[in-house]
Amino acid sequence: MAKKNISADQLISVIISGIEDVKGQGISILDLREIENTVCDYFIICEGTSNTQVNAIVNSVQKKVSKELKDNPWHVEGVDNAEWVLIDYVNVVVHVFQKQIRQYYDIESLWGDAKTTVIETSY
Repeated sequence: MAKKNISADQLISVIISGIEDVKGQGISILDLREIENTVCDYFIICEGTSNTQVNAIVNSVQKKVSKELKDNPWHVEGVDNAEWVLIDYVNVVVHVFQKQIRQYYDIESLWGDAKTTVIETSY
């Protein structure tokens, strides 16, 4: 959990940077603040092309947030099979999928009321 006051914008920026460092694809930010009874303020969703890349994205995000913001996730789940890994920073939850798993669960549609921002990448 956060030891000091880290803004959600700072955290999101560092997470996105960590995803981009290892060429994570399909990056979206879902703003859940206007929706009642949500578990957090933001979802960040992205995908990797393999178990190896999914793990690389997860490791990159955790290392970058730890180094730059001195913060660690409250909870991490799904690392063993690396098809859908959830990194919980309390107010910001990161979902790292493999492409076919992301399509199957289609979280963006489940949270269709959320304001969605798609991050354009240059790779």
